[in-house]
Amino acid sequence: MEVGMVSSVWIYLLSIAPQIIGAILILIIGFWLSKRIANFCERLLEKREFDVTLSRFLRGVIYYSLVILVLIAAAGQLGINTMSFLTVLGALGLAVGLALKDSLSNIAAGIMILIFRPFKVGDAVTVAGVTGGVQLIGLFNTILHTPDNQKIIVPNAKILGDIITNITANDTRRIDLVVGISYEDDIDKAKALLWEMAAKDPRILKDPATTVAVAELADSSVNLVFRPWVKTSDYWAVRFDLIEQIKKTFDQEGISIPYPQQDVHLFVEKSSEKKQ
Repeated sequence: MEVGMVSSVWIYLLSIAPQIIGAILILIIGFWLSKRIANFCERLLEKREFDVTLSRFLRGVIYYSLVILVLIAAAGQLGINTMSFLTVLGALGLAVGLALKDSLSNIAAGIMILIFRPFKVGDAVTVAGVTGGVQLIGLFNTILHTPDNQKIIVPNAKILGDIITNITANDTRRIDLVVGISYEDDIDKAKALLWEMAAKDPRILKDPATTVAVAELADSSVNLVFRPWVKTSDYWAVRFDLIEQIKKTFDQEGISIPYPQQDVHLFVEKSSEKKQ
């Protein structure tokens, strides 16, 4: 009885030996090709200067997708019904997708950021209402460091769904200053002093040209605009120096910088009748 059962098993194994050998070959060759293809795609992305994080993520997606196809092909070679397997796999994928909906939206946004590069590591940006320097662009979130050295983690979906301002994207920036002088002061003299400041500071660019003009006749002052152009790296240093220099120079030249004020007039009604 036992001998007959053993012989039956051997006969069955011999009958399906070609399928088993074929499945093993599919697994060996398939895994090897999956790794080679994934590595090739990663190198290709790196040559095209894609972000390292994105390249590695896409390599993983390609590799594991190919591995799943290899496993399905091997199962089919063994005569397993792959349609039921695909149905279960699809249902599982749908359930995982629904459970990780927010995380997947962050991943999708992270991939878009890494592909289109609205900013890169080291840029100063304003995203999702937060301003800081970009320290890391991940698949789930982006890490910023604020000027006062706070670490802020912003989900990528919030970044992609809002306005992105890249402060340091361009090599040059314009400093916009409004300088108020009194109505009694000499406008031409004030403008000449501002022009002189721009000409003396080597950090202020000649091209584009600086703008000095009368912008507004306000309630308490005549407002001049002073708009020099500088390298982005010099922006804050030049801005701070100019503000201090304007105050000191105007004080020395007798030009006042007025501040809002109100005149209060009191009227005292005099009685025509003398007190008894």
